[in-house]
Amino acid sequence: MQIYKVGGAVRDQLLGRPVVDTDWVVVGATPEQMLAEGYRLVGEDFPVFLHPQTGEEYALARTERKTGHGYAGFTFYAAPTVSLEEDLMRRDLTVNAMAQGGDGQLIDPYGGQQDLAARVLRHVSPAFAEDPLRVLRVARFAARYAELGFSIAAETQALMRQLAESGELQHLTAERVWHECARALMEPHPEVFIQVLHDTGALAVLLPEVEALFGVPQRAEYHPEIDTGLHVLCVLQQCALHQQNLSVRWACLLHDVGKGLTPAEVLPRHLGHEARGVGLIKKINRRLRVPKDIAELALLVGEYHTHCHRVFELKPSTLLKLLMRLDCIRRPQRLEDFANACSMDAKGRYGFEQSAYPQADYVRAAAQTLRDISIKPLLEQGLRGAELGQALELLRLRALKAFKSAQ
Repeated sequence: MQIYKVGGAVRDQLLGRPVVDTDWVVVGATPEQMLAEGYRLVGEDFPVFLHPQTGEEYALARTERKTGHGYAGFTFYAAPTVSLEEDLMRRDLTVNAMAQGGDGQLIDPYGGQQDLAARVLRHVSPAFAEDPLRVLRVARFAARYAELGFSIAAETQALMRQLAESGELQHLTAERVWHECARALMEPHPEVFIQVLHDTGALAVLLPEVEALFGVPQRAEYHPEIDTGLHVLCVLQQCALHQQNLSVRWACLLHDVGKGLTPAEVLPRHLGHEARGVGLIKKINRRLRVPKDIAELALLVGEYHTHCHRVFELKPSTLLKLLMRLDCIRRPQRLEDFANACSMDAKGRYGFEQSAYPQADYVRAAAQTLRDISIKPLLEQGLRGAELGQALELLRLRALKAFKSAQ
C-alpha cells in the first residue's frame, strides 16, 4: 500500500497558497485492507474512505470510462493494479494531476509544475471532453487564479467549446450547476467565470438569459461601458472588491436580465426592464433550484434596483411600499443585502467605481425609522385586526414623511 497527497493540496502548496483540504490516493490496496486499517467507507460510486483520526479523504486509485451522459455517466474501476499515473490521468487539469509521496517527492507525469510556472490551465488528456462539469470547474479555477495571471490554454478552450456545442451540458443536474456557480461567484474574480463561460459558448446553454445581455447597448451617459453584458461583469467585479456575500453576487448577476428582452427599436433605452426581468429571474431560480433566500433577493433586486437608485425622488408612500416589500422590519439582513446589491450596480460602471452611493445609507436610515416605531400605543388604544393595520400604516407613513423632510 502506497499513499500519496494529490490534487489541490499539492497545487496550492506549490503556489504558496493556503491548503484548505487535503486529498489522498491509495495505490495497491483493496477496500478490505482499508477497512482493516480502521478507515471508514463513504464513497457510493467508488471506494473513498475517511481516515480514522484526521477525517481526511483517502480514495483508492481508479480509472474511469464514459458510459452515459453528464457528470454521472461514468463507470469506475478501482483495483490494486491501478497505478498512480493512471489515476492522475483521469483528472481535469495538469495543475491538479500532481502527487506527492511521503518523502516529499513530487510526482508530475503530465507537466503540472511547468504549467503552474507558466500560469496555464491545461487539460490532462482528451478524456477531458467526456465530462461536461469540467467546463464549469475550469471556469471556476480561472476565476480563482486570475489574480495570479493564469489563463486557459487555447486547446483546452477548444475542448470546452466542443462540450458546450455537444449538448452534454444539458445533462448536468441543477444541483451540480448551482453548486459550481455558487462556488465560482465567491472566487476573487467572479466576472472571469462568467466571461469564460461566455467565450466558450457554455453561458448560452446554462444561463441563456445572461448570455443575451452581451451586445445589448445602454445609454452611454449612464453606462459608459455601453454593453450590458460588460456592465454585469463590472458589477460582479465590484462585488468581489467589496467582499459581498453570495446572495448579493447572485442578485447582481441577474439584476439586468430584463434588458435582454428590450425591443430593438427602443434601444439603447430600457424602460420597464425591471418588470420584464422578473419572469426570467423566476425561471432561472427554478431551473437551478436556487436556495429560497438567495432566489428571493435576486427577484427583489431585479424588480426594485432602480427604485433604490431614485430613492431621493420617491414619495413617502412609494418608499413605504418598497421597504415593506423588502420586509425590512423583520429581515434587516435582506434590507442590507438589497442596499449593497444596488450599490454594486451603481459602482459597476466605467468611471463610477469610486463614486459614493448615498442612496444605500438613505434606505438603511428609512428602514430604521420604521423599526423605531412602537406598536404598543396602538394596542393600548384597543386597536386590533384591520384597524390596527391601517393605523400602523398611517403611523409609518407619517414617520417617513418626517424623515424625508429632515434630510
